[in-house]
Amino acid sequence: QVQLVESGGGLVQAGGSLKLSCAASGIIFSVAAMGWYRQTPGKQRELVATITPNFGTTYAESAKGRFTISRDNPKNTVYLQLNDLKPEDTAVYYCSAGIFSRTYWGQGTGVTVSS
Repeated sequence: QVQLVESGGGLVQAGGSLKLSCAASGIIFSVAAMGWYRQTPGKQRELVATITPNFGTTYAESAKGRFTISRDNPKNTVYLQLNDLKPEDTAVYYCSAGIFSRTYWGQGTGVTVSS
């Protein structure tokens, strides 16, 4: 059974930082393409950042220069470092794992940025 469990969300002031974690189980983590997405009420889920099994990364324009995705394969965990947070970053952040043509999702962790 595949499980992705996000943690690290919370309330932070504008300009602050958070580090999100996603612990994976039930998959061969080292060959999974991992990603972070976010969603706000009434809007579609949008890509924030991805990291390949070979540690290649991509970022949404809104995330470039402020967010950093990383992975620790021995710990089966992917991280998203959020710096210089803005109120518009307020969302539920979801972890995804892509492996063998299937995509799995976590339950999400909420990030609220106050101005």
